Amino acid sequence: MTNRIIWVHGDCLSPKNPALDEYPDTPAIWVWDDALLEEWQISLKRITFIYECLLELPVVIRRGDVAKEVLAFAKEHNANKVATTESPSPRFDSICSEIEGSKELEVFEVEPFFEYDGFIDLKRFSRYWKVAQKYVFEQ
Repeated sequence: MTNRIIWVHGDCLSPKNPALDEYPDTPAIWVWDDALLEEWQISLKRITFIYECLLELPVVIRRGDVAKEVLAFAKEHNANKVATTESPSPRFDSICSEIEGSKELEVFEVEPFFEYDGFIDLKRFSRYWKVAQKYVFEQ
């Protein structure tokens, strides 16, 4: 039997997260990434928004080094597999590499909000939304 946990990250905070849908009774974790919080200097407004999204999800919330916290959570649950969703973030790949050093990783595809092949600045939601709304509302 495979024991698994789910790692929920900022690129799929939806209650329709494919990993949560696939494994509904599986322990899930969110980690406030200390390095990312310091590097990006995320606003209190954004942190509040994320926290409010997390309150709608069945996750344990932690803070620290993401890979280390995910692996510690997996160990606490005797899990040999971590399920998560894909992300365009460069940090995602490095975190996944760390996790894969000791656990099997299952990455689910996320249905795109809209189809777009160009560049979108993802550092600020307003920049993303300026592009996205043209495609979302024209359909």
